Amino acid sequence: MTKMKLWQRGGGIDRRIEKFTVGSDPELDLELVEYDCRASIAHARMLRTIGILSAVESRQLAAELGKIITLNREKQFRIRVEEEDCHTAIENHLVRRLGATGKKIHAGRSRNDQVLTAIRLYSKDRLNHIKDSLGRLMGNLNRMSRKYRNAPIPGYTHSRKAMPYSVGRYFRAFEDAFKDDLLLLESAGRINDQNPLGSAAGFGTSLELNRDLTTRLLGFRKTQENELYAQNSRGKFESIILFALSQVMLDLQRLAADLVLFSMEEFGFFHLPEEFCTGSSIMPQKRNPDVLELVRANFAVVHSGYLRVMEILKGLPSGYHRDLQLTKEPLIRGFRETLTTIEIMCLVLAGLKVNEDTCRQACTDEIYAADRAHELVRKGAAFRDAYRAVARKL
Repeated sequence: MTKMKLWQRGGGIDRRIEKFTVGSDPELDLELVEYDCRASIAHARMLRTIGILSAVESRQLAAELGKIITLNREKQFRIRVEEEDCHTAIENHLVRRLGATGKKIHAGRSRNDQVLTAIRLYSKDRLNHIKDSLGRLMGNLNRMSRKYRNAPIPGYTHSRKAMPYSVGRYFRAFEDAFKDDLLLLESAGRINDQNPLGSAAGFGTSLELNRDLTTRLLGFRKTQENELYAQNSRGKFESIILFALSQVMLDLQRLAADLVLFSMEEFGFFHLPEEFCTGSSIMPQKRNPDVLELVRANFAVVHSGYLRVMEILKGLPSGYHRDLQLTKEPLIRGFRETLTTIEIMCLVLAGLKVNEDTCRQACTDEIYAADRAHELVRKGAAFRDAYRAVARKL
């Protein structure tokens, strides 16, 4: 049976054009199959309430869509290049299995709002995974903070010793940073949590759709009322999510950079377990912190995805444009890299050792200079005079 595209009216298309316009969607859309099926089940139930589908047809469609979800989880569902994306592959499957009933599922919607809805549901799910994983990382940081709350360590400014600090407070700094990142993720999630299904191509439809019903069925916070804005928000919402993910990755890369530095033999404050380190092909003694270096570099992967989406959006007029297809890959990759990086850093922190004696020995006499100046201030001296008096003795 010929695999028809959702927009195909007859005739063919140059295979070179097809390959170029399809891009990597057949691979990427395997991530979206389950979410598109869930949206289609809700859409079918809604179509039944307005008389477009019978109760039997709605049940048949829901059952077959459930089977597609299972096939996809078992990696048995395929999206062929000629089908372009998961939305077409799913509809073709329904038509093969259910005949005329399968052809009815698209009533009242466009591929535009199908894509939007699947991406919104996917993003909701992934944001929850990210927040859960970040919570575990914060738990590890909190344990380190409490365990080493009294362990002294030098604080650094300009990459030079500055003032005394504690290992516990050091780890608490990152716990606090990730708390703020959680606020960003929650804000991005709240913006994303709007139902675009039923906005069709951006101008609504003449069918009397019950959009609030699909909002409730899919668990969205609200219905995205304005159909044109639903289309204009594609890419915008992805950029907001990627910005939030970039902030998480920014803090992860800073933590990784610190651990690379402070686990150097010249510092020796922290120790990475042997099984976390790689070796050299020529130098037998090497224990390389490759895992932390890749964490550090992964910030650029996620942040560049944010910049890519913003550049695609810049200058686009209102409405849907095929440019927006290219915002999908950086979003999916951003979620993958951020989640994987958080989980890796959970492992690193669980195995990290603090060399308390080395940290204490590094707190050499000069880092207490400001404390000596403040002691003179307590005795009545002006700070600038106290500062200079201490400086003369260094």
